[in-house]
Amino acid sequence: MSGPDTDGERRIVSDTAGVVVLGACAAWSLITAAVHDGRPEGVLLAVLAVAAGYAAGRIGGALLPVGAPVAGALAGIALTVAVPHLAPGPQIAAPLGHAGATAAVLTLSAGAACCAAWAAPVPAVRFALRLLAAGTAVLAALLGSTSGVVTCLAVLVCSLAAGRIRHRGAAMAVLATVAAVVTGLIWAVAARAVPGRFVAALEGRLTPHRVQLWQDAWRLLGDDTALGAGPGRFGELSAASAHVLLSDGKPHSAPLQQAAEQGIVGVALLAAAFGWVLYALWRGPRPTPVALTAGAALTALAAIAAIGNALSFTAVSVGAGLLAGMATARPLADEQAGRTPDMRARGAGHTTAR
Repeated sequence: MSGPDTDGERRIVSDTAGVVVLGACAAWSLITAAVHDGRPEGVLLAVLAVAAGYAAGRIGGALLPVGAPVAGALAGIALTVAVPHLAPGPQIAAPLGHAGATAAVLTLSAGAACCAAWAAPVPAVRFALRLLAAGTAVLAALLGSTSGVVTCLAVLVCSLAAGRIRHRGAAMAVLATVAAVVTGLIWAVAARAVPGRFVAALEGRLTPHRVQLWQDAWRLLGDDTALGAGPGRFGELSAASAHVLLSDGKPHSAPLQQAAEQGIVGVALLAAAFGWVLYALWRGPRPTPVALTAGAALTALAAIAAIGNALSFTAVSVGAGLLAGMATARPLADEQAGRTPDMRARGAGHTTAR
């Protein structure tokens, strides 16, 4: 059992790591932009959105450990309903990236609702919040987002299973492995290192144009492995993007976009940012079910971002930061009472390990 001093030291280490990683992401985008005359504004905005969301989540999670994630879940659902296209730039009949953005926002909403359920002390409230999480999957189905249905249900199932997990470190390692496997598979497709039947099946689900964008990103990485082509320059250098009348100029894969525009160092920094979030959840003061639920939602987001354009939407970046912040915040009530997370969880009627 860890004491308050140990929890404080862990938070300082994880917060320092976050500042270093996000600062390095911003700095590297400026360096690569200066070398190749790129446009780093999009990367800088994404970094700022994550940082702002994380800070707001820490504050909200400390003040309202149940209310803040509930508000976040409802805000995500409202955003999805009020802005059904969730697509930047020109609107076309089927915006490329619409399904990914919808799935991402609803997945984060499901994660926030499940985190709130674990933090709620009243069984009836916990049940209602899990129904809310299930409702995000229903909404995804109504909006035609198959990936959203899958990821929302996956988050709900993982959250229910999290109550029986004793070692959160091992579970975080599994989540990191899942994200790495999905990313590696997309890279293999881009490098034409997978069987043709698999590529054909993927093209049938995601369209041949999406696969061509990935392959262009791989080619740009080969042209300059260290620095990439420069932030914001994929659209002007990609043949597949140039052949589309209303193109957003992105490869629709966050890891491949980092690779094409910022080289292998950019990919490493993106991986470091995801690793930092999992580390913060692992070492955070919240009970294990809360941390693992947030980790599952953010891993699902990483999978969505690996095959789509989800991280190009500011709302998604802010939502990811909010969820991570709320799941790593220590409620003020616990600090004032001098209780550890395990003691608080037992007092609420659900331990971190069953």
